[in-house]
Formats: sequence, C-alpha cells, structure tokens
Amino acid sequence: MIVLDLREAAEAGVSAVGTLPDLDPTERASAIETWRGRMINETISARVFAAMIPQALAANVSSGFLERVARAASDELRHGRQCAAVVKALGGDPVAQIETLAPVPSHDDATPLEALLRNVLSVSCLSETVAVALIGAERLRVGPQGIQATLSHILADEVQHARMGWILVEQLAATLDAATVNRLNAYLIVAFRHLVAHELAHLPEGPPPSPDAMAVGVCDGGEGRTLFFDTVQTIIVPRLQALGFDAHSAWRAAMPRRDVCAA
Repeated sequence: MIVLDLREAAEAGVSAVGTLPDLDPTERASAIETWRGRMINETISARVFAAMIPQALAANVSSGFLERVARAASDELRHGRQCAAVVKALGGDPVAQIETLAPVPSHDDATPLEALLRNVLSVSCLSETVAVALIGAERLRVGPQGIQATLSHILADEVQHARMGWILVEQLAATLDAATVNRLNAYLIVAFRHLVAHELAHLPEGPPPSPDAMAVGVCDGGEGRTLFFDTVQTIIVPRLQALGFDAHSAWRAAMPRRDVCAA
C-alpha cells in the first residue's frame, strides 16, 4: 500500500484556486472524490514517463525526445499538486491510499525501439490524446476562475505529451519493417483494451451531475464515454491508419461490439 500525502503541496497552492461556490454535501463530496482521483492519476502517471527515459536511451532516439519525456514526468507531478490544491479548497483531505502499482511494461520480448514505441503508442497516442479531449470538454463547463486555470494548465501540458508521441511515431513509422509493424498491430489490441478498461472505470454511468457540481469539475460520465469513443474512432484510429498501422482491425478486435466498431 502506498500513501500519497500531498497536504503540504496543497496548502501551498490552495490560494491560487480562489473562492469556490457553495455546494450541498452530496455535490461537495462528489467534487472532492473527483479531484482526489485526478490527484492520484496525475501523480502516478509520472512514473510511466519516467520509465520511458531508460527505454528511450536504449532505443537511441533524439535528445529532444528524452528532454520532453523527462519534462512530462515533472508535469504530471505538478498536476498532482494542482489537483491536491483543489481538493483542499473544496474542504477535502489531499491524502490517498493506493494499492501497490504494477511495474510499467518493459516489453523485454521486443527490441529497444519497439519496446519504446509500444509504450509511446499506449501512453501518448492513446491515453494522452483521449485526455486532451476529455479535459478540454471539462474546461468548457467549469465556472470558478481558479479551477478553470488549473484545467487550462493541465490541458496545455497534456497536449504536449500527446504531441511528442505522435511526432516520434510519425518520424519512425516509415522506417519500420513489416514484421515490426505486424507486432505493433497486435500490441495495439492490448493497448486499446487497456485504454477502454481504464477510461470506462473513470467515467461512471448514471444520472448526470448537477450544474453546480459540473461547474467545479465533476464530469458527466455518459457524455464523457461518448466523447471517449468518438475520440478513438474519429481521431486516433484514422491517424494511426494513415501512418501504416492496421488500427481499424486492432480497434475492432479490442472492442467487437457493433456500436463502437464503425471507425
């Protein structure tokens, strides 16, 4: 069990959040749970980018990519602190217990370059691209200036995290032999399945939150799910397909239901 205690960091940043609207106890509890969940997810995302640094070194990619990955790890830690400050401003305690985390996949069955590309595809091209869409939509709904600024800062970083991965894949796609592309196509099925499981777990179905709750960052899970699938099917899959990957087939294999296969 890991105890994530960001009380000190939250105290330092809570003044930037500013005054928040009055919420009833249910709305406040939902908002605190939402931002504490973001605090956890953003903080632990840092380890994923940190794990890419030795992979990138082994793959002999550009120093520019190495610097961007290192910066991304730092960004995620800062996002965790920013979310903790919102938890504190809402009256919550920015402390959480986290189950022991599984290691970031090292993909020892692949060459260093292919191992790196697997994680870049999964993290930047899939997860971070979806994050850009979801956070961008949430930012349009929030009311308090401090929360809007927090989401704007996070969104700007997530755009860069997605972009750095897409740029690397675009640079390398044409250099990959057919066998490597086929293995990456097979890995995309795994990556898509993981993405779906992760996102749907954080986008619960049920009645939409109240306008006041959405104004402080509580998302509508139903709308979020629709946006998630639209992002995969209209942005991620076509872009990967254009780079020479069989993303259509990978997505269909990952999600065989008819309602999510028409990419």
